[in-house]
Amino acid sequence: MSAAAVPQPRAENEPSVSAARGRRSSLAIALLAGALGAALVLLATSRKWAEGTASVAQGSLPQSANGDDITGLPGALAIVGLAALVAVFAVRRLGRGAVSALLALSGAGIVVSSALGATDKAALEEKASKVSGLTHSPIHDVAYTPWPWVAAAGGVLLLLAGVLALGYGRHWPAMSGRYERAGTTGTAGRA
Repeated sequence: MSAAAVPQPRAENEPSVSAARGRRSSLAIALLAGALGAALVLLATSRKWAEGTASVAQGSLPQSANGDDITGLPGALAIVGLAALVAVFAVRRLGRGAVSALLALSGAGIVVSSALGATDKAALEEKASKVSGLTHSPIHDVAYTPWPWVAAAGGVLLLLAGVLALGYGRHWPAMSGRYERAGTTGTAGRA
């Protein structure tokens, strides 16, 4: 019997083929979900979320408000989430966990703020007050678009990317230390 015929035992630390495939697919899903989610949120917040009619002395005046008029939070959190998605690969260990949590929290914040803004008409009333010159101008015939829910769906995708990063991120590749300064551990840098 030759030594080549006997299968070699696998090391304890060596991941199985299915585990390695699962880690790679989690990385691909997280990157795709995070990028798509941020793009959806940024697109949705620039679109019209609500429209209505303001009563003024000369008759009625149509008013509309986009997502940024109603709430600026989803757009801002989408940018934070996108930055956190990129930063996941720039940090290691504890930093990766913190950045992954920030990514998940930004997704959750987008979902909540978009859902709250889906039926908000305060921005329409504020625009009507500026046009009419009255402090409280009533808005009638308010109609809402599906764009807040598109932003919420983008938030769900960012949340998914954050959860995947929290669960599998420690196995994902990191940026190399090739460009870090050498010789600065424990000694003061030269001026």
